[in-house]
Amino acid sequence: MPEAQQESEGESADAARDFDVVIVGAGLAGLYMLYKVRELGLTARVFEAGDGVGGTWYWNRYPGARCDVESMQYSYQFSKELQQEWDWSERYAGQPEILRYINHVADRFDLRDGLQFSTRVESAIFNEERDRWQIRTDDDVQWSSRFCVMATGCLSSTNLPPFKGRDDFGGESYHTGSWPHEGVDFEGKRVGVIGTGSTAIQAIPMIAEQAKELVVFQRTPNFSIPARNGQLDPEVRAEIKADYDGLRKRASEAGFGIDLQANELAAMDVTAEEREREFERRWSIGGFSYLGAYTDLILNKDANDAAAEFVRRKISEVIDDPQVAEALSPTTTLGCKRMCLDSGYYQTFNRANVTLVDIREEGIDEITPDGIRAKGREYEVDCIVYATGFDAITGALLAIDIRGRNGASLREEWAEGPRTYLGLGSAGFPNLFTITGPGSPSVLSNMLPSIEQHVNWIAECIGYMVENQKQSIEPTVEAQEQWVAHVNEVAGSTLLLGCNSWYLGANVPGKPRVFMPYIGFPPYVQKCDEVAANGYEGFALQPTGTAS
Repeated sequence: MPEAQQESEGESADAARDFDVVIVGAGLAGLYMLYKVRELGLTARVFEAGDGVGGTWYWNRYPGARCDVESMQYSYQFSKELQQEWDWSERYAGQPEILRYINHVADRFDLRDGLQFSTRVESAIFNEERDRWQIRTDDDVQWSSRFCVMATGCLSSTNLPPFKGRDDFGGESYHTGSWPHEGVDFEGKRVGVIGTGSTAIQAIPMIAEQAKELVVFQRTPNFSIPARNGQLDPEVRAEIKADYDGLRKRASEAGFGIDLQANELAAMDVTAEEREREFERRWSIGGFSYLGAYTDLILNKDANDAAAEFVRRKISEVIDDPQVAEALSPTTTLGCKRMCLDSGYYQTFNRANVTLVDIREEGIDEITPDGIRAKGREYEVDCIVYATGFDAITGALLAIDIRGRNGASLREEWAEGPRTYLGLGSAGFPNLFTITGPGSPSVLSNMLPSIEQHVNWIAECIGYMVENQKQSIEPTVEAQEQWVAHVNEVAGSTLLLGCNSWYLGANVPGKPRVFMPYIGFPPYVQKCDEVAANGYEGFALQPTGTAS
């Protein structure tokens, strides 16, 4: 082949791998980001490790998996037509229905041709000479983009503790966060579940119905409220659709970005009898409505104690064995760990085939070839389910080798905890955006409005830069440090630091203990809007054609 032809073909291949925006992750965030980038008339490619869309809802297929935010609120609002067309079947949508919805969105808005599946991003290196990101994927192909958007998700990197002997187990092992797509049949089997967090609380009742024996190993009990799930009444669904704008507005003004029909009273301003009635009413409604009972549940210890004690009484009323009830009753602050929603979780421990092993003092001794040893006793099982959660918020992001100016490593920069400005970017990493990153409401909000707010902000920022001939943008160190201090200050004014939670990274050995999400959706959105209105205050912008 002539040399000139070889050069021409090489340049053509390079151009085919060159985009305005590279997006990592094809979950709810990545899909919407692609949609918005295309609205700007820019080119984009989405890389996704799985072989389909969905992100969290692609991987989490464990029995009973469903959203803990009501489906009519856990949905996109950028398209009024989509809101009206899609009919959710249940109050809380299950994983299969959510995945169908996400696939519908990908098809309806013709997004699939911008998606590349079964491709994991291994590194993203900023080239200072070209002011571009060099992205390398696991097939050893290098891609280039001006902007890089991390839509890697908050709960997408599974946490599998290094239990002694874990690899010696002779049976089947599963993690709730990476469940086999073909499903698992537990019929007639002895199953051990390690963990009693959200995924376990959803899975345990379902597994118990199949398994011959189920042994649950609990380190820390969690507060769980009945979901009161059921089929959505068509009249209720139509009512919501008739005033979807009203629902969205109320949710946007609520502390967690969810319309909880919050009470405006403080718990300590009413009598004990009034509190009891309101807690009972919220309990019967089910779901996160319980957190809307009073304004001060995460601010005032007495109010929190009253709400927590009510839940503990409910647990003791449901469970037959007082010792089991006591073991399942949390002693921590209500809300310092994400409150769970369940369908028959506590009642499951009344079944003859279910055993609870409380390991809060001793932990797991080891995994043996035949089962799980705890408290000096071996429990023989055929299958182990690790419901041990996620390396939340930062895990999937830091799994990628991200390097900014002067070769600075994001892993090293965040070695003592993540540092961002608004959860959107980090100093020294130009044109790198994170969707629902640490320092934003993310997991302390309804994730869909949080995702859309972030994507809209990022898209508007990119559009501003293109229109105003700005080459790069990144937070200033000063703005970043002030924001980190503010996030900590807000968290310190609440009761949410009252236990070792995954909000702090406490579930991952060696992870720095830093409270990662920002508390307060409405003030956060207001701050982001002000920053943009003030010409991206707190960010350093370099004009096109200047050395950055």
